[in-house]
Amino acid sequence: MMVPLWWYISLAVVLFVIGAAGVLLRRNILVVLMSLELLLNSVNINFIAFGRYYYDDFRGQVFAIFVIAITAAEVAVALGILVALVRNKSTLKVDDVTMMKG
Repeated sequence: MMVPLWWYISLAVVLFVIGAAGVLLRRNILVVLMSLELLLNSVNINFIAFGRYYYDDFRGQVFAIFVIAITAAEVAVALGILVALVRNKSTLKVDDVTMMKG
């Protein structure tokens, strides 16, 4: 039995909305980073689902692996910046961090 494409799209839309709400509404940097991960995972679900349904090969999975690799690098850099900010400012709130302003 094959799962319909719209189930994957529905799941991706739900994850994307939750991630976008987390990025826009939350003020904790860690929650914002986790919400960005949800956004990128929803994109990965779409890549894999459309690759499977329209091409019937591994194109979507290859793109998803690239997105995962880029996300891992982004998380490493973001956590390094986050550790530096916590050491200097002792806060995790987005509003309190004004160190990068010119």
